[in-house]
Amino acid sequence: SDGVLDDVACMLGCTRTSLNVVASEKGVVVGKLRFVDDGDPIDCSRMGAGGKAIPPFTDRLTNIESEAKFILLVEKDAAFMRLAEDRFYNSYPCIIITAKGQPDVATRMFLKRLREELKIPVLGLVDSDPYGLKILSVYMSGSKNMSYDSASLTTKGIKWLGVRPSDLDRYNIPEQCRLAMTENDIKTGKAMLQEDWVQKNPEWVKELNLMIRTKKKAEIQALSSFGFQYLTQVYLPQKIKRGDWI
Repeated sequence: SDGVLDDVACMLGCTRTSLNVVASEKGVVVGKLRFVDDGDPIDCSRMGAGGKAIPPFTDRLTNIESEAKFILLVEKDAAFMRLAEDRFYNSYPCIIITAKGQPDVATRMFLKRLREELKIPVLGLVDSDPYGLKILSVYMSGSKNMSYDSASLTTKGIKWLGVRPSDLDRYNIPEQCRLAMTENDIKTGKAMLQEDWVQKNPEWVKELNLMIRTKKKAEIQALSSFGFQYLTQVYLPQKIKRGDWI
């Protein structure tokens, strides 16, 4: 199990990957990125709407090349598919990555490798709820059960692009697309306000307080209430042109 692997790796003082035990592929990437994977040339702009499965062994990747201006880190597969189908990376040169929810080890290592080699910003697109922020926190700060391996898995300085609580009014998200936060949501949000990685960014604190005060949350899919291409043709272009991330 995952827990046993973590215990063994911690006891031996090594990473899970160095044990040559990896999970099945989960994360995917598409966009302005080329690399060689164990001798095979890969062009992530020619992988179709499904993207390229993120390889489990990032140390086998060589010749990483990209014209991307940023990495777009997406929480959900549905949003990733919309971005890939619309070839968003051609209009706004970028690399689009998703782990389809809670990030796996391979996706976290892959993101860290890209950030270190390409030296471009990472912008996070997640649901406007405490769990969307928790996903960003795993990429940035690591998970508690794998704290022993945080140095090889964490990517510092990820920017919160959206969907942010203030976006709900700014983009006139319909009331029927705004969901009431549960008591557990509110409790989780208040607990996050005490986390160091949140307190270091006053703008994140401001957004979280707004979420808790209004007791409203929204999914990325709420943007599709204006049309299925609103995400790629209106919301993200406006955000990127204004530099609207925190």
